[in-house]
Amino acid sequence: MRKLSILKPSSLIFPVSALAIAGVWLVTQHRSIYSLEQASNFLENAIASQSTYNIAGSQPEKLSYIAQAAKDKGPLDWKKVSARFSEICGSRAKGHTLEMMTLEERLMAMSHEEVIAAFDEIAALDLTKKLRTGLEDLLIFGLFEKAPEIVMTKINGRLRDGDESLSWQFSIVMYDWAAKDPTAAFKWFDQQIGAGAFDSKSLNGINGDRLNFEKLLITSLLPTDPDATARHLAALPEDQRCRALPLFSEKIDGTNEAALVKLIRDQLPEKQQGEALATRVSCIVKESGGYSEVAEFLNLIQATPAERTVCVERAAESELQEIYRDKKITREDLDMMREWVTSQAPDSTDIVTGKALANASRNGGKIEFSEAAKLILEYHTAAGNDEILTSFLCGQSASQNREQARILAQNISDPISRGEILKKFK
Repeated sequence: MRKLSILKPSSLIFPVSALAIAGVWLVTQHRSIYSLEQASNFLENAIASQSTYNIAGSQPEKLSYIAQAAKDKGPLDWKKVSARFSEICGSRAKGHTLEMMTLEERLMAMSHEEVIAAFDEIAALDLTKKLRTGLEDLLIFGLFEKAPEIVMTKINGRLRDGDESLSWQFSIVMYDWAAKDPTAAFKWFDQQIGAGAFDSKSLNGINGDRLNFEKLLITSLLPTDPDATARHLAALPEDQRCRALPLFSEKIDGTNEAALVKLIRDQLPEKQQGEALATRVSCIVKESGGYSEVAEFLNLIQATPAERTVCVERAAESELQEIYRDKKITREDLDMMREWVTSQAPDSTDIVTGKALANASRNGGKIEFSEAAKLILEYHTAAGNDEILTSFLCGQSASQNREQARILAQNISDPISRGEILKKFK
């Protein structure tokens, strides 16, 4: 069973807080952000570092301020913490992983009132911007489980000031919050929108962070309150609603699929509805690795003939893309696809076949244009339908093989269609 790959955000962490964020995730075992292999690597480094930094076995005079403060459990002096943090971030020496873990453990044990006070203390220090934001990130990840509203407000404030280093952290926190308490998350979100916190600064009027938050909230709230979800989506400009829908989500199933489709039909312009449904179907194919789930989806949503056609075409194209990404498409693959398409939307079979082979034989594809053209001609001879030729010859691969395409075009029986296609290859 194929699954959508998850974008790992490790490459997005800015250098000053890389060690800090690594420590946070080790302590909190944050959901699905790092793979088990990555977590194992961090743990191996931590174990290896004990030879050079052993908290339990070190003498007090050899402990850094961070380690000593963690051991004593007294109030943190953030001026001293910042000094040691700066040394760690500027050092290439091994052995700091456990030290950062001890700091994270200490922060996780603090109450949210103590963390907020720490924000104020850090703000009063004379620090570089990178050092200040690195320390704030430590606090943010120590606080998001306890006070997500405060964390979201602080993160969004920095994003509004042009600091994009927290964009993915923003997504992590709002995902957790929306999953745990979508009603509270929506309330906070509405207040922030009213205060202008999510106003767009771009010329197209789009705020990406707002749309990401909308998507996560919709995913979380849709199963329990579809009416409230619809009202919230309706508040967005019509041309932005599709981008706020969780079309690529793996978290939607059963009756929630029907609720998502109702949002698509009720809230999107008619010209966007088919593409939105096709996008959802493409995701289903990639998740399931087959056609059967698509048929179930189309029956579940009682797809109209037009919806069924566009979804079936996208499902077939997506499945064949998954195949030719790994190997050359065979006649057996095509026959299986054609049989399924014919059972669902028979008028689309030849069009889908032509498009699929055109895509598979593009520059860098795993099937040569000549091989694809031979298969196309065999299907055309058997069925006599010009659509399989025209859809294939309208693809990019034909433009890359103009002489062969011109020869193949001579087999189009309709003179008008043949003339239009031949114009492409003069």
